[in-house]
Amino acid sequence: MIKTIDLNFAGQSNTIGAFLYESSEGPILLETGPFSCYPTLCKGIRELGYAPEDIRHVFVTHVHLDHAGAAWAFAKMGAKIYTHPAGKDHLVDPAKLLASAERIYGDQMDKLWGEMRPISKPLIMSTKDAEMVRIGDTVVRCWYTPGHAKHHIAWQINRELIAGDVAGVKINEGPVVAPCPPPDIDLEDWAYSIRRMKALDLNRLHLTHFGSLVNIHSHLEDLEKILVDWSEWMRPFVEDGTPKEKVIALFEDYVNGQLKASGLSAENIKKYEKANPAWMSVYGLTRFWSKKLKLVK
Repeated sequence: MIKTIDLNFAGQSNTIGAFLYESSEGPILLETGPFSCYPTLCKGIRELGYAPEDIRHVFVTHVHLDHAGAAWAFAKMGAKIYTHPAGKDHLVDPAKLLASAERIYGDQMDKLWGEMRPISKPLIMSTKDAEMVRIGDTVVRCWYTPGHAKHHIAWQINRELIAGDVAGVKINEGPVVAPCPPPDIDLEDWAYSIRRMKALDLNRLHLTHFGSLVNIHSHLEDLEKILVDWSEWMRPFVEDGTPKEKVIALFEDYVNGQLKASGLSAENIKKYEKANPAWMSVYGLTRFWSKKLKLVK
């Protein structure tokens, strides 16, 4: 069974997770979280009976900092890093990825994410769609699942799926919400990926944000509904050219209203905001509709 390691991101539990699976050739790590959480990740690995240097295989769903930011630390110890071909260059040279994040997070970059160093090309394994990676007695199946990011992969072991961000964010007993950061949110691709996950024979779904669930179909149906709800809410503001700063304030109120209506406490709403800031979805969905409506070149 896949085990969850809580990375206690920014001092908040149940916000970002990594996952460990024990194979006959040692532990497999799925997701690393940001390097700012690396000490917590190493502690979690040790609590499961292993040392960080025992990790020889690391699978990341995509190269965003909250999912793959610490991958280089394991590569430095000789681990192979498995990713989508379109994400490989960002791991070899993360300069563009870091520059993009720095424009958003500014002087909070190091505190939130920590450093991200280049990974040697021979250690990066680009995987094909539906490819089966064999590690001892374990098969890790690769499913391309674009929508949140073009280079997104969901990894299947037995009947469990590490779904990254394409299966949404759901913390504790709260509702599922959709992480929609720029630059390549695509709602048609996301709908395809949800259909694909529904078609798999699964008994457990693992969310990086956060934890595991067994009511897979109803969860994915709820995700579809919130994607439609949020995107249709955003569209008129894009068509009217409303300034993003104004939209962000309105959208934060809208999302907080939904979370409060679901019965969440103020503490859990704060965890949702850490895991999936509302302003990021404004930027991502604005970008999507601007391209869709041909408002940008």
